[in-house]
Amino acid sequence: MELFYRKYGKEGDQPLIILHGLFGVSDNWVTYGKRIAAEGFEIYIIDQRNHGHSPHSDVFNYLALSDDLFDFIDEHEIDNPVIMGHSMGGKVAMRFALENPQFVKRLVVVDITLKAYGPRISHKKIIEAMHRVDLSQAKTRRDVEAMLAEFIKEPRIRLFVLKNLYRTKTNEFDWRINFKGISKNIDQMFDAIDTLTQFEKPTLFIKGGASDYITLEDFPQIRYNFPHAEIITIAGASHWVHVEAPEKFYQITSGFLTGNPSWYTEADGELARREEF
Repeated sequence: MELFYRKYGKEGDQPLIILHGLFGVSDNWVTYGKRIAAEGFEIYIIDQRNHGHSPHSDVFNYLALSDDLFDFIDEHEIDNPVIMGHSMGGKVAMRFALENPQFVKRLVVVDITLKAYGPRISHKKIIEAMHRVDLSQAKTRRDVEAMLAEFIKEPRIRLFVLKNLYRTKTNEFDWRINFKGISKNIDQMFDAIDTLTQFEKPTLFIKGGASDYITLEDFPQIRYNFPHAEIITIAGASHWVHVEAPEKFYQITSGFLTGNPSWYTEADGELARREEF
């Protein structure tokens, strides 16, 4: 599958591949990608299958997503990349690194871990909202947002969903995301990564302090599969930690990615905490 991607930075710099989460698009990471590129990184921000400008498929699971990443790295001849992933993208990144450790230099996982997750009402609510909105009755993006507001009360989540909206060649609104294919396979997005394999290279987990995606009970499993992992909690941030605390997120990831030996001590303080485990 030929995935759409956005590329920033200078040819020959350290490659960094960024993977968005469920219902996300590469555009969500453009500001961050452009900024981190200036620190010596060649950035690839991918639209994963069924998202953004990438092809749609009825096959949607972590095996397929990991295979897509393998093919992307092979096709573009990317050597020893750092991989960063948020939520679903983080699970793809973990699975890929555990299966192909020789191809990955470092790993950044944003607010997700290896365990199986129960059905997330918030995700199913998004699918239902996108399905129930009658785009044929909308003349402006504001109209679509007003329709979404009947089902999604949080303004931040509505704006996140609206990133998937576009106008067709006939000037009609449609969703770029394949929400039918995703809806059909949504339960597979909550599957666990169950393996005894270890990734023994530097790994950073970033947890939102107000999120329940990573808990204290998950630390032993993280330590086993990623023995050189660090966990940093950003206080007050939800699952969308990179959106709600962009400056602190950038400071922490920039320090880790550039190998600044004091990155984790500088993260300590009122806004971020290095977890001991």
